[in-house]
Amino acid sequence: MVLIAASVFTKSGKALVTRQYVADMTRARLEGLLDAFPKLVTSDKSQRQHTFVETDSVRYVYQPMDSIYMVLITTKASNILEDLETLRLFARLIPEYCRSNEESEIANKAFDLIFAFDEVVVLGYRESVNLAQVRTFTDMDSHEERVFNQMQIAQQKAALSLMKEKEKEIKRQEKLKKHLKSGISGAVASAKGISSAQARAEITSAIKDSNEGSGGGIFGSFKKPNLISGGGKALKLGAKSGANEDAFLQQLCAEGEKLSIGQSLKSQGISQVIEAVDKSSNGKVHFKCSEKLNASITRLGVLTSAEIQGSISLAISDSQFNTVVIKITNEMAKLPGYSDLVDDEGNIKGARIQVHPNLDKKEWQNNSVLRLKSEQKPYPVDVDVGILKWSVKVNDESIPLTLNCWPNVSPDSCVVSIEYTLQRTDMELRNVQITIPLPPATTPLISECDGSYEYQKSKSQLVWSLTSIDKTNKNGTLEFSTPNGHADHFFPVNIRFVSLDSFCKITVDSVEKGQESEQVEFTSEHSLITEKYEIV
Repeated sequence: MVLIAASVFTKSGKALVTRQYVADMTRARLEGLLDAFPKLVTSDKSQRQHTFVETDSVRYVYQPMDSIYMVLITTKASNILEDLETLRLFARLIPEYCRSNEESEIANKAFDLIFAFDEVVVLGYRESVNLAQVRTFTDMDSHEERVFNQMQIAQQKAALSLMKEKEKEIKRQEKLKKHLKSGISGAVASAKGISSAQARAEITSAIKDSNEGSGGGIFGSFKKPNLISGGGKALKLGAKSGANEDAFLQQLCAEGEKLSIGQSLKSQGISQVIEAVDKSSNGKVHFKCSEKLNASITRLGVLTSAEIQGSISLAISDSQFNTVVIKITNEMAKLPGYSDLVDDEGNIKGARIQVHPNLDKKEWQNNSVLRLKSEQKPYPVDVDVGILKWSVKVNDESIPLTLNCWPNVSPDSCVVSIEYTLQRTDMELRNVQITIPLPPATTPLISECDGSYEYQKSKSQLVWSLTSIDKTNKNGTLEFSTPNGHADHFFPVNIRFVSLDSFCKITVDSVEKGQESEQVEFTSEHSLITEKYEIV
C-alpha cells in the first residue's frame, strides 16, 4: 500500500489533524484532496462500519467514529484489505490518546496523535507494529534515566543528612569545650598545683577523645541504610512519594547498583558528581569484573544472535602496589559447547580478547600474565583502570536462561503458558524480571505462578519477578489467560537479571609485587547484567 495522508475530520467536514506521508505532493494539492472528501461522503454510506470512496486519482478509506471520521487517503492501486487493516489500527489510536472524540480533545492531543501515526506509517508504507508497541515507542520510557534521577535524589538527601549531622557534632564539641573549661578553671582555683599548660593539655586530650568517639570526620557518623530483601512484589517505578523512592533505591541496591554519596570533583572549572562506592571491604588491590549480555531468541527457541562483552578493571589504593603483575585464569574453553572451538594455540575461535596498550602483549599471549611494559608508567592510585576486555559470541548451550512461551488462542480467550529453564546451573541469576506485553485493554487472570507478578495497566504488560534462579529452582512456570488476543500480542518478551558469577570464567588467579615475586593479597567482585535479552 502507498498511504498519501491520514486525517481526522468532523462530520461537518473540518480537518482536525492531518499527517502527510508523501514528500512530492504540494500543499495546495493536499488541501484540494482534503476539501474534496466531505463532498464525496453521502448520507447513506455514512452508516457503514468501513466505507470508501474513489476519485480518478485517489481512494478515501474512512471509518465513522461518533462525531468524527478517521480517513486514509491512498492511491487507487493500493491493496484495499491492507488499507482496512491499517485504518482499524489508526482508529484504535484515537481513544488510546484522547479521552473523547470531541473536537477540543483531539485538538489538544494533536501532536500525540501525529507522533503515534508516524510509528504506524513511514514514507507511505505500513510498519509491522501493534497498538502496544506504538504506545511503548511514544512513551519513550527510559529505565536508565529513572535510575539516574533517583540516584541524584539519594545523593542530595545523603548530603543534607550529613550536613545536619556535622552541625550537631560541631555544637556538641563547642558545648563540651565550655564544660571542660569551666570544670578545669574551678580545679585550678582550688588546687593551685596545676599549671595552665597542663589544663590546656587536658582540654585538648578530652576534645580529641570526643572526636574519636563520635565517629571522626564528616563521614564518621554516616550510617549505611539497611537493604530490603528481594521478593514479594515487583519493582514499581515512577512513584512520587518519598517512601516509594527509598524502596526503589533499596531495590536497586539489591540488584547490584551501588548508591552512595556524590562527592564534588572540580575538573576544568566544572563541578561534577561522581559515584562514591563503599570501598570498606575492598583491599589495597581490587579487581572488578563486569560483563554485559545481549541475546535475541526466536519463539521456537532458536538463538539468532548473542554476545557477551566483559572487562576487568583494577583499583589500587596504595602506591607501593602500582606495578603489580597479575596472573589471569581463562577457563572459557570449559563452557558448554566451546570445547570444539579451541584452536591449536588454546584460543577460542570467535573470541576477541584485548589488553591495555601499556601492558606487555607477548607476556599475555604466552603466559596469560598482565605486566606493565615499563615500570616508569605505573598504575594510578585510587582510579579504576581497565586492563582487560573481551567479546565472545554465545552459543545455544551456554545461554544462561531459555524461555518457552506458548500462547493458545481460542474464540473466547487466550491462554498463555511460559516456562523458564536455567541452562547454566553453575550460575545464580538474581532479581529476574520477565516482561510480557499484553493485548490492549485486557486484564490477565493468573492461574499459576512461581515467584511473583505485577500487572502494569498503564503499559499493558505483565511483569513476572523471581528473586533468584539457581540449580535448586532451575525450572518455573507462569500461566495466565486473557479475554482476547493474538499470539503476536505477547511478544517480544524481555528478560532482565543480574548475577554475581562470571559468565566467561575469566578471573584473577594471583597478584605479585613487581619484580619481587612477592604474593599480594587482593579482592575482586564480579557482575553480569543484561543489556538486551528478548524473545521475539
